[in-house]
Amino acid sequence: MIREIPASGIRDHLRDLADILTACVADGASVGFVMPFAAEEALAFWQGLIPEIESGGRILFGAFEGERMVGTVSLALAGMPNQTHRAEISKMLVHPAFRRCGLARALVEALLLRAGGLGRDLITLDTRTGDAAQQLYASCGFLPAGEIPGYALAPEGAARRDATLFMYRQGTRAA
Repeated sequence: MIREIPASGIRDHLRDLADILTACVADGASVGFVMPFAAEEALAFWQGLIPEIESGGRILFGAFEGERMVGTVSLALAGMPNQTHRAEISKMLVHPAFRRCGLARALVEALLLRAGGLGRDLITLDTRTGDAAQQLYASCGFLPAGEIPGYALAPEGAARRDATLFMYRQGTRAA
């Protein structure tokens, strides 16, 4: 089940969110963090999003298996007056134990539906070039906008820098 998570929901599901992020980083996900990555860092990250969600600048979605949150994604709303038609996908995460079950696609579809309801019909994102997420986004109608080599440090914390692909989608109807 996919549902929108209010700021108070972050507090309610903080341990699940931290577990998802920690497990994904440990599994090699390129989501802004590098190893070693402590659970305290994950907790601080999610707590840091609360004001942005409370102010309406970000919308958070959760994927649930029973009462346990096992996946998440957020929609960051562009706030400048000339950008009210667009938003950005951020922190698409599905716990490694729950992948290949359609949760990521369901999260993207919920996000696109909500974005459309807000008049946000240009959705952007970035993903490590060649990741499975790139295939998911392409199958959801996202197109490549361009690649930047050496954009982000590898999550393993090594000196390697990975290329990042920027993608976009115009329109929020299901692909």
